[in-house]
Amino acid sequence: MAVTPRSRVLCLVLAGGRGSRLGALTTGRAKPSLPVGGHYRLIDISLSNAAHSGLSDVWVLQQYEPHLLNEHLAGGRPWDLDRTRGGFRTLPPFEGHDRDGFASGNADALARNWPLIDAFDPDILLVCSADHLERHDFRNAIAAHQDSDADVTVITTELPRGTDCSRYLVVQGDGHRVREVDYKPERPRGRLIGTEVFLYRPHRLAETLRDLREEGGDLGDYGDRLIPRMLETSTVTEHRHEGHWRDLGTPEAYLDGQLELLRPRPPLRLDDPDWPMLTSMPVRGPARIDRSADLDQAWISPGAHVAGTVVHSIIGPGVTVERGATVRHSVVMADAVIRRDATVARAVVAEQAIIGSRATIGAPQARRPVLVGARRRVAAGRSLTAGEQLEPNSPRDLWSSVR
Repeated sequence: MAVTPRSRVLCLVLAGGRGSRLGALTTGRAKPSLPVGGHYRLIDISLSNAAHSGLSDVWVLQQYEPHLLNEHLAGGRPWDLDRTRGGFRTLPPFEGHDRDGFASGNADALARNWPLIDAFDPDILLVCSADHLERHDFRNAIAAHQDSDADVTVITTELPRGTDCSRYLVVQGDGHRVREVDYKPERPRGRLIGTEVFLYRPHRLAETLRDLREEGGDLGDYGDRLIPRMLETSTVTEHRHEGHWRDLGTPEAYLDGQLELLRPRPPLRLDDPDWPMLTSMPVRGPARIDRSADLDQAWISPGAHVAGTVVHSIIGPGVTVERGATVRHSVVMADAVIRRDATVARAVVAEQAIIGSRATIGAPQARRPVLVGARRRVAAGRSLTAGEQLEPNSPRDLWSSVR
């Protein structure tokens, strides 16, 4: 299904969250700038989906630590969004005449930036998050939104059995009509959740935001006040996303969501020739694999040098794994060094960290991964047990040093 020529669609990518649940990995940088799959970054997913869906007007709303993210965005060029008129735009946080401080959540961020959105005058406002791993053709959702004549369309997905749904917007529907939502419930009813992709009829959204602001109090996130109010006053439908969808908002999800991509039949391909994930990562030379290396079910990014053992792991650009070192079930980010005879298992090692010789990081069967922040040095022979976190050293310097 195609978007009608009369539809003026504005895609707003929300990329301002702190990502506090990711602990040491997001200290000093926005979650959407985190690496995914070696040499991609998390925001590449949303921008690639928008570009492949034929959306030419894409804005990125920022708040927390935007420096590294801005360097990566490169004015929208990698996604062919840089245009003379329209195209790509970043929306930094600002102090307005009627609002102080920063946005308290996603809905509040929409309200603060509404004058800019209103000036663009879209027919459809598509709002998505930069936090998730998915392939999503937005054209199908846009067409369904138009056909339903809804004021709001919530893009939903059904999570697998056994998944904790208490962190999401749980949706109760009747056919395609949404009848009730429950935001981060202690006891979720069902497994149908919102994917944090919404399509709005702009004038109805503007009216609701205005009414909520006049009532006072923080607007917070979508599920706090905005969507519940629109259920009372507007037509809200749901459109099912049947493909892969993964929230990477916790250390376990961030690690496991990437390791799933190493399967012989992965749930999502980042290199799908029909839907490649585009990025602005810098060019590096080929990876170097020594004779002493032992690789099994591993992704090795450009510029890496592997002389040790890498099993079921993702090795980022410029990473060094010395002879005798072992990396299992882990993600190692750009320019980190794993010294001789060190062992890394069920861990995320951030950029430019150094794991000393004979150090032991994590355990293969542990549920909770070890997180080693950017530029941290783990002393030779030291052990870190499951769930431990080392805060980064000078994380804000990464934006000028990761090349």
